[in-house]
Amino acid sequence: MSIDADHLAAKLGETISSNPGADGAAMSWLWPALLRELARGRPVTVEDLARVTGRGVAEVRDGLGGLSDTEYDETGAVLGHGITLRETPHRFTVDGQVLYTWCALDTLIFPTVLDRPAHVVSPTPGSGEPVTLSVDPVAGVTALDPVTAVVSVLVPDGGSGVRASFCDQVHFFATPAAAQDWLAEHPGGTVLGVADAFDLGRRLAHDLVAGRPGCC
Repeated sequence: MSIDADHLAAKLGETISSNPGADGAAMSWLWPALLRELARGRPVTVEDLARVTGRGVAEVRDGLGGLSDTEYDETGAVLGHGITLRETPHRFTVDGQVLYTWCALDTLIFPTVLDRPAHVVSPTPGSGEPVTLSVDPVAGVTALDPVTAVVSVLVPDGGSGVRASFCDQVHFFATPAAAQDWLAEHPGGTVLGVADAFDLGRRLAHDLVAGRPGCC
């Protein structure tokens, strides 16, 4: 693949934990737990996270404060961070629960984090042509329509939250030709076949969860 997975993992880790005073170590214990709780399809409270992680409420609250772009409801419960209960173009269904993600690559990362298969539907920007796929944490991409689909990837510059600097630029395109306008607008970007993007996503999932040096 034509992107440095180590460099991308490092930049994503920096950007996800971009808030002043962020405790990057929280990625290894808080982030996976948050994703698993969000995958249940309901808002996640600080108390929920304290229970499933065995950490104190204050420690959980501090950890959440270091995760950029986290979505909350009016009660302070978490609605989204990567996986979200708010509708986006990227529909992500796990165990029959319809969820959404912030970007195309999320749909290929999170089956590994959750250790659950997922079904994905996401439109090509511009034309709206849907890309549909099934993703298994072990077998990888087990179904893909159209088979020519690719994923755009742009290494974040670290200057803003992960959603604006990375997620908003990561899409499924039905064909490599359909991604040409995006590539022209993003000279530092690339497109990957969906199977290669899954391999990248699995690597990122392991690195981010493990909190590898230089990652997060």
